[in-house]
Amino acid sequence: QVQLAESGGGLVQPGGSLRLSCAASGSIFSINAMGWYRQAPGKERELVAIITRGGSINYTASVKGRFTISADNAKNTVYLQMNSLKPEDTAVYYCYVVALGNYWGQGTQVTVSS
Repeated sequence: QVQLAESGGGLVQPGGSLRLSCAASGSIFSINAMGWYRQAPGKERELVAIITRGGSINYTASVKGRFTISADNAKNTVYLQMNSLKPEDTAVYYCYVVALGNYWGQGTQVTVSS
């Protein structure tokens, strides 16, 4: 079993910042990549950012320059620093881990509103 513990969501005003964290634990033998997806109401789940164990990073275009993904491989933890948040960033954010299988967190709500 693999457990993903997410934290850091909440309500923030436009232009504000939040930092999401996701710690993986359990029967993890080899993590190949960790990342974040999000799903807004009425929309499909989309990739936000992903980082491989080797350090390669991809962002969806709409967050480039505003969001930064990082990982602590020793702690099996991935972070998402979100700056200059916009109302359209409002969504449930899901941690995603690629190991011997694919694993999802339970999701954390991020709401950007004045």
